[in-house]
Amino acid sequence: MTLALDSSTVGAPARTLTVGPGDADWITGLARRLAPVAAGRIDTPEWVAAARDAWCDLPAGLRRGLRAFRRDSGPSGALLVRGLPVDEPALPDTPTGRGSVQHTATVPAAVLLTVAAGLGDPAAFRPEKSGALVQDVVPVPGQEEFQGNAGSVLLSFHTENAFHPHRPDFVMLLCLRADHEGVAGLRTACVRQALPLLSEAGRTALRSKEFVTAAPPSFGTVAGASTPHAVLTGAPDDPDVRVDFAATRATTPRAARALDELNELFDLTAQTVRLTPGDLAIVDNRVTVHGRTPFRPRYDGRDRWLQRSFVLTDLRRSRGLRARDGYVLD
Repeated sequence: MTLALDSSTVGAPARTLTVGPGDADWITGLARRLAPVAAGRIDTPEWVAAARDAWCDLPAGLRRGLRAFRRDSGPSGALLVRGLPVDEPALPDTPTGRGSVQHTATVPAAVLLTVAAGLGDPAAFRPEKSGALVQDVVPVPGQEEFQGNAGSVLLSFHTENAFHPHRPDFVMLLCLRADHEGVAGLRTACVRQALPLLSEAGRTALRSKEFVTAAPPSFGTVAGASTPHAVLTGAPDDPDVRVDFAATRATTPRAARALDELNELFDLTAQTVRLTPGDLAIVDNRVTVHGRTPFRPRYDGRDRWLQRSFVLTDLRRSRGLRARDGYVLD
């Protein structure tokens, strides 16, 4: 297993971990041993506990690289793990229904949740896709213009669930099937690369509570907009970012100018990766925004199919929103 890191401050690509064929076979066996736990119901506490134990049995090189990324996600705030097993021959047709999720212990679902249980704790939000821990990211007929995981147009940069006080710390996207033309790209942009290019006026405005963010369409009408918040918070030299360019609104003229400036800088410093089956992209949602380039679905059963899981590194902080100390936030 190799670990490659470009440490330049601007335009740095994601770190890359490559899983060799032998390790991939080992992970497949581990995933299949998890399958019968709790009758294969991956959303149950029993199954998640088994995945947490299974983390210790992942190849040491993979665990080492993931833990290093958890501690310091680097100038890109993104990690690409290549060569993971997704059991391609056993995959059914790409789902096409709205709100598609996975509740069964398939190989890719087991891989996602085992990695999630090592990075922190898997988590989900009940208003979004019924709170499933593993969610399908697939194009849905009639939703092509949708600014969310069901669409196929350009998806603007966003912090995942930017409106929410308990946003995921990491967003995980595992590719099961690429789009037909291989043009759909995951775009990421890290505030660590944009910050040196921001004007002083922009930095000041982005640190002021002059922004409000609406819930994404995937939450339906249940959730409202956030209270006024800053886009940049925390250490001046290494801030967290909280923004959704399709849902965040500036409440003052200077905030609007700063938001436009940040968006332009994210475009300037963005990286794009075209995921292929077995690629797992992990985005540090605290410092990195992500989006997607457009693609054309065919709805023929072989369209692009990612599976997504969220990770919280401190589950305790959201205890008041989780019934019976589970993994789903109400």
